[in-house]
Amino acid sequence: MTDLQKVSAAAPVEHVLTLDCPEAPGIVLAVSRFLVEHGSDIIDNQQFGDRRAGHFFMRVHFATSGGENTTQTLRRDFAVEAAPFAMRWHLEPATTRPRVLVMVSRYGHCLNDLLFRTRSGDLPIDVVAVVSNHRDHEALVTWHDIPFFHVPVTAATKTEAEVRLLEIVDSFDADLVVPARYMQVLSDDLCARLAGRTINIHHSFLPSFKGAKPYHQAHDRGVKLVGATAHYVTADLDEGPIIAQEVIGVDHSHTPDDLAAIGRDAESAALARAVRRHCEGRVFVQGRRTVVLR
Repeated sequence: MTDLQKVSAAAPVEHVLTLDCPEAPGIVLAVSRFLVEHGSDIIDNQQFGDRRAGHFFMRVHFATSGGENTTQTLRRDFAVEAAPFAMRWHLEPATTRPRVLVMVSRYGHCLNDLLFRTRSGDLPIDVVAVVSNHRDHEALVTWHDIPFFHVPVTAATKTEAEVRLLEIVDSFDADLVVPARYMQVLSDDLCARLAGRTINIHHSFLPSFKGAKPYHQAHDRGVKLVGATAHYVTADLDEGPIIAQEVIGVDHSHTPDDLAAIGRDAESAALARAVRRHCEGRVFVQGRRTVVLR
């Protein structure tokens, strides 16, 4: 059997190509021609042209004939196509599972949800480590056979704690960091170091109900919706580009404890959705907002 026959006989390999660039004629043609020339079959495709910003976004899930160096060959060849359009692009096998480090404090609902969804195969990620400033969830994390790191934080040790966190992130080669109700404000320097790969969750009452007991404040104001927002972390506290939001209707019969419980459901759902969208290559940051190709 010749090398060409071996490649043809190999099982198709699925990849995901994501790209964005200034709007210009011929982008879709160039991508389509590239895929055809490399014997690829498009499984799924989403694209969006932002006319106001003059910018184009695209995500293509495709299958192509497999081989030992298929991914490297595709990347090398697509770089030639991307250059004339000044594309920012990323190409990965569809089976790639991003390495995720989760941060948590004492509220464990988002952590527990992420661990369950990962263990059950619902989220296409590998949780490689959990970092916490408390030991409340050490037993849960250990039960999932995931390394747990207790990194206490005080006003006097905040800088040292962040240095330790970065050491852990680097040692586990984490692709994504998720503060899952981690109740510490990250420094501007840390936000910059982890820019574009840190997803936070907060209740959507912000900025209306800040500080302690936001659900009690919301109850006193008679809110009709409880919600949560998942966003990329920036130096502007809780104001990073939004990836996913969840809202649940409530009424006068709900107590503050009821609102807090409903809020936990909203937070878990919004965070899981944001992590999934990011790890599937569906999220593009455009200034202060995101484009999410679903």
